[in-house]
Amino acid sequence: MPGRWTTFAGYNAWANARLYAAARALPPERLHEDAGAFFGSLLATLNHLLVADRIWMRRFTGGGDAPARLDAILHDDLHTLSAARIAEDRRISDWVASLSDDDLAGVLRYRRITAPDDIGQPLVEALAHFFNHQTHHRGQAHALVTRFGGRKAGPVLDLLVFQKEAVAAR
Repeated sequence: MPGRWTTFAGYNAWANARLYAAARALPPERLHEDAGAFFGSLLATLNHLLVADRIWMRRFTGGGDAPARLDAILHDDLHTLSAARIAEDRRISDWVASLSDDDLAGVLRYRRITAPDDIGQPLVEALAHFFNHQTHHRGQAHALVTRFGGRKAGPVLDLLVFQKEAVAAR
């Protein structure tokens, strides 16, 4: 069972790298433009992905910085945000690779940022949300990249493409 989650962690890093490369190709002023996305701009959306990952990783591991707001701007430029994203993706991959079947059978207890209720959730359900949340907001960011750069500016982010590339790389 840990293999499924290492695949998702690898896909997560791969898709983020492709999305950030596409964002770097855009005119810099487009990154800050409020484009009507849930978090406003492309840069704010990418920041939210990092914020949410840090919040979840703090819940999962008990360590690391966790912002107190879901709309926090951790980095106001793509260069430093990209470096932080790469580091967080490595942290996620390393942690997921360390999980055992016993770990995955466990229950995660945490408090939400938006409400003080205490949550108890099977770890596998929390992991499914964690990776799905990335895909959800990455899709929003992808839509902004294609809006600003045209259809060809948006990278292919399909899981199947990642899986084919991973098999070919072995």
